[in-house]
This record gives sequence, structure tokens and C-alpha cells, in this order.
Amino acid sequence: MGQKIHPLGFRLNITQNYRSHWFAKANKYPQLVLEDQFLRQSLSERFSDAGISTIGIQRKLDQIKIQICAARPGIIGGRDKNDLELLRKDLTNKIKRNRAQKNYLTVSSNNYKKTENLSKQSVQLSIHVTKLANPNAEASFIADFLVEQLEKRIAFRRALRKAIQRSQRARVKGIKIQISGRLNGAEIARTEWTRKGRVPLQTLRADIDYSYKTAKTIYGLLGIKIWVFKEEVRTYKEKTKKEG
Repeated sequence: MGQKIHPLGFRLNITQNYRSHWFAKANKYPQLVLEDQFLRQSLSERFSDAGISTIGIQRKLDQIKIQICAARPGIIGGRDKNDLELLRKDLTNKIKRNRAQKNYLTVSSNNYKKTENLSKQSVQLSIHVTKLANPNAEASFIADFLVEQLEKRIAFRRALRKAIQRSQRARVKGIKIQISGRLNGAEIARTEWTRKGRVPLQTLRADIDYSYKTAKTIYGLLGIKIWVFKEEVRTYKEKTKKEG
């Protein structure tokens, strides 16, 4: 199959679920997709130290529900209960401002020439933050750890060893890490990868978590890809056979 398939999109409705749950008409769809991207990007940049794993968005009429799974939820919620309310108001104002100024791009395709104006629609935003039970088993959390280590100019092999040790404490079945770029300041960019345990990328029922992030070093950008194999999900036939 080569290296052309995204591990998460490949397993949708098998071991992975959609990150956005909503339905919209054709003239609203492109604006809402870009609005979801804006919300995810704003939260990820604002709380980069919170160890955010996933940001789920659900829409129902004018209601927007944001579900954040983070390793350190205290950074998002803050010590005071009003911090989450201030965040909700800030995001609501940004959405209204962007809708009024039409900052979201419109698609010039024939299907979306008449994009509906969402500025008149009210916004009811709610934010729910949950703590990850086992953050070291999440690919995004390990990727954030590697980015932090590499930006501190720690040798990449040592950083890889630490990341693998963290995942082994979480008792994952396998992990694969790939780093590309000017490793340790070398003049010629190259790609190095390491694997511990099993990582069956072509098995659909394998619950594999994937993350891609970049580390900004003084020598340039380093691309980091992480695959974490957690477990194999039993199929319906196997479940019925075991129960029978």
C-alpha cells in the first residue's frame, strides 16, 4: 500500500470516530468546516502546554459543544471556575466577529456560489474538558514531549529513548517514531526511525493512534511522526463466537 494512507482516516467507523459531529446544508458547509478549523487552531495554540489530545465539536442548530481531552486540564480550566467561562465568552465573540467580517473563506465552486451568511445566527457555545486517564499512551502527548526535548537541543536519540520508555510505562503494544530534518544540526537532512513492539499499519481492526508535529530548532524544522498501537478491536463475528 505504500505510505499514502492516513492511519486515522483509514480506520474511520472501525476503530476511529469523526472529530466533528454535525449536519449542514450545502451553502453552510464550507463556512462551518473552516470555523471548526479556526476553533481547533485557536485552542491548540492558546493551550499548547495542556497536552491536548483531541478536540471534538458537535453542532445542533445554534448550539456548539466543544469536548477537549487533555493531559493537564487545569491549564485550560484554571484555578478559578470563571476562567472557563471567560474562555467561552472569548471564543463566542471571536466567532461572531469572524462571521460578521466574513473572515471565513467562501468556496468558488458552482455548488457553493451562494454561501449563506451566518452573521445573523446566534451562537451558544459550551466547553467541556476531560482528563486523559493514560496520557503516555496518546500519540499527540508523546509528540509534544519530543518537540519540547528537541527544541531544548537534546540529542534526538536520547529523546527517542525517553519517549519509548514513557510509552512502555503506559503498556502499549507497540510504538513507531520517525524524525526527519537536520538531526543534531547535520548539514544534510535525513530520516531516522525506531520501533518497539508491533505496529500493524495494514490491520484495520488495530487501534492505532497517529500524530504529526514539527519542532522548531535553530537548524530548521524537524518533522515528527508517531504511531502508537494500543490493542486489537474484536469484530462482531468474533464477539458472537466467543459469547456462543
